[in-house]
Amino acid sequence: MTADDIGASAEPLTAIFRRLIGTYGPLSLLHYMGESNARYYADKDPLGTAGDFITAPEISQMFGELVGLWLADVWMRAGSPVPVHYVELGPGRGTLARDALRTMKRVGLDPQVHFVESSRALKALQAQAVPQAQWHDDLGTVPTDAPLLVVGNEFLDALPVRQLVRTAKGWRERMVDWAEDRFRPVAGEKPMDAAVPGVLADAEEGTLLETCPGAAAVMQELSGRLAAQGGAALLIDYGYAEPQTGSTLQALRAHTKVDPFTAPGEADLTCLVDFAVLAEIAVKEGATWQGTVTQGAFLRALGIDLRAAKLAAAAPHHADTIQRAKDRLISDEQMGSLFKVMGVSGPQWPQGAGF
Repeated sequence: MTADDIGASAEPLTAIFRRLIGTYGPLSLLHYMGESNARYYADKDPLGTAGDFITAPEISQMFGELVGLWLADVWMRAGSPVPVHYVELGPGRGTLARDALRTMKRVGLDPQVHFVESSRALKALQAQAVPQAQWHDDLGTVPTDAPLLVVGNEFLDALPVRQLVRTAKGWRERMVDWAEDRFRPVAGEKPMDAAVPGVLADAEEGTLLETCPGAAAVMQELSGRLAAQGGAALLIDYGYAEPQTGSTLQALRAHTKVDPFTAPGEADLTCLVDFAVLAEIAVKEGATWQGTVTQGAFLRALGIDLRAAKLAAAAPHHADTIQRAKDRLISDEQMGSLFKVMGVSGPQWPQGAGF
């Protein structure tokens, strides 16, 4: 059964999973997370105060404006090539693209717009925000005739992960079973020692390794395209810049963390992004890894303090709101440290600001 089949079904995902487990045994976490998010995103707008979570572009226009400024700057220093394609992975409501494109246009950058999106509900909202956009199911149908300016904000974290756990018998894949009237994570039976880096072969029992095949595949294709076509990309997500172990799986519903093994398909399942692995893939595919920094450091380097001051001066009655939004984006206690920004470019393109 595919994600499209499950997404189109009116039957609760819990019932479908229980039947699959009863017939074939425990599901891999990769399967569980992938099908759950396919159902979750298919026909709903999960963003905003009325939804389950809020993203940086919805917090303040400053975020999208500074992303647009970064792209415009590298484009101009690359010689202002025309045509050029703006590509956004998982563009939400289109808010980031709208703000970034408005900023780009001020310096003469008016790219063709391409959205990689699968949600029917979000496509409708994106069409209202950016009516000139073209939609794609994946990067494969994005044009190959010109450089790419790519943004992915909170896109990679929703891609399903595979987890391997060290047991007394060796490494096993973490699976999802149904027991005692609920879904529970369990260790599978198939040995997975060959899939684990040698340095972790003899890790202590209970050690957990998390990988994301989908993020690796996206990074591989994106980096190859940048190497061949030129261009630059910003990947912004909550994650870590150095390798680590342990589960990062979480579920959000109504802005509150909930049990990821309760009510699949009704909450947003995410995992921290392993930016160290993605940087290795980018270099291997011939692209330039510009660096990985915290979101707070990146936005400060691009001048968010000055932009906030100008907005507050133009609208003094909104000064407190603007300050709170800025703090939420850059404060270490909020999004500033947990969220990372990775820059990747074609080998002939200039180094971007902030890295």
